[in-house]
Amino acid sequence: MFTIMHLNEKPFNKIKNGTKTIEMRLFDGKRKFLTVGDTIEFINKANENETMEVEVLGVHIYPTFKELYQNFSKQELGYDDDEVASYKDMEEYYPLSEQEKNCVVGIEIKVIKQ
Repeated sequence: MFTIMHLNEKPFNKIKNGTKTIEMRLFDGKRKFLTVGDTIEFINKANENETMEVEVLGVHIYPTFKELYQNFSKQELGYDDDEVASYKDMEEYYPLSEQEKNCVVGIEIKVIKQ
């Protein structure tokens, strides 16, 4: 399956340079159909002409981002070494009520085309 997703510039660049290997999303809609081996095209929201393709290496489902954060390093999730990783950062995008309703997913990825 081929899926398109938009990303803010900072996480886009971290995936592009290989430091962020887990993309976190609500487990809803098209993400419920993701499987290992699928391709995702990420589009940089800051420059929609900039895209990259990644291969899905794993689909990790959790009840909330709190549990997801407990299973991956902050670097895998896209944080710098000097940053504090907090699952509450994801509540800016996905309220707890939506997490509990749909679950969340950590999509393990690797870049295959820039």
